[in-house]
Amino acid sequence: MTARLPGWRMPLGISFFTFKLISYLLEINRGRMNPVKDFTAFASYISFFPTIMSGPIDRPNAFIPQLVKKRPFDYALATDGCRQFMWGLFKKVVIADNLALFTGYTWGNLHDVSGITLFISAILFSFQMYTDFSGYSDMAIGVGKLFGFRITENFRYPFFSENIAEYWRRWHISLTSWLTDYVFMPLNVRFRNAGKTGIILAIVINMIVVGIWHGANWTFVIFGLYHGMLFIPLIINNTFIKKKKANTPFTIRRFLSIILTFFLVTVGLVIFRADSMGQAISYFVNMGSHFSLKMADFDGMGRVFSAVLILGLFIIAEWKGKNAEYPFAEVKRVKQPYRWLIYSFLIFLTGMYMQTAGTPFIYFKF
Repeated sequence: MTARLPGWRMPLGISFFTFKLISYLLEINRGRMNPVKDFTAFASYISFFPTIMSGPIDRPNAFIPQLVKKRPFDYALATDGCRQFMWGLFKKVVIADNLALFTGYTWGNLHDVSGITLFISAILFSFQMYTDFSGYSDMAIGVGKLFGFRITENFRYPFFSENIAEYWRRWHISLTSWLTDYVFMPLNVRFRNAGKTGIILAIVINMIVVGIWHGANWTFVIFGLYHGMLFIPLIINNTFIKKKKANTPFTIRRFLSIILTFFLVTVGLVIFRADSMGQAISYFVNMGSHFSLKMADFDGMGRVFSAVLILGLFIIAEWKGKNAEYPFAEVKRVKQPYRWLIYSFLIFLTGMYMQTAGTPFIYFKF
């Protein structure tokens, strides 16, 4: 299954323009807001520059009111925006771009590298994808705060999810909630007489739409179908919308659920990353048939190794700060001399890697 769907060249940011326009029309049609008379406010909402390339996708009834009211300079919000921008840039330049050296090499030498290399590359691509995309979102939200805007949250520690439904509530939140409101819920109402079968059909269609949104390629269709199928056990067991209680103790069972969910997501991202289904199948086949413990060796291995070490510290920081909007926000509680030392170190680290960084944001092509 290697054939591609017909491809088109699209204007820059067309999907985000389109989603915002659809939201605007549907919210008015549903009576949740009135048409905006200020054309400048309307145009600014549709083309708000920090988010137009890769989101988040703000809803009009939450964002347009911010455009039409006065926004006096808020020092606390602006400094928080700088912190969040710095955190996003760090994730992109220091972690994502360096992991891209390894994953790019692996995908470029798919039939020559060992199975363990393919296995590790699949795991690292999951983190590359996360730090790249969430890094952009943090930067966009940070820039918005500098201008006095509150942009919608787009990631909420998705790799700590215990099932696939929770993962999608935490990953690309603005897209997931958009499709839930405008695709899944209408389908769920239409199929309501079919019981759980109707819910399954609605969620599978919804996830296929998620896949197709990324591009006209069969890999994205299968990616969406794969995630839709992962929802079926949750729907059958009535755990589809079940949320864990606050302060739930961390147990071995929860840890294993997080690992399993991450593994399932990683399998899906191999399909997502592949140029064709044939290449995705080759990846999985080679992982088993070429299995050995010998790692690939190339010129950038030192930088990749340092990025993996930093990734380990990053995961710890995310876990410790998982109740905050973003982990680096907690730095404001540190005493000033130490806080500025942390800032300086992060800026130095980012600047050092930025000299050789040059990988485009992954979601710029969607």
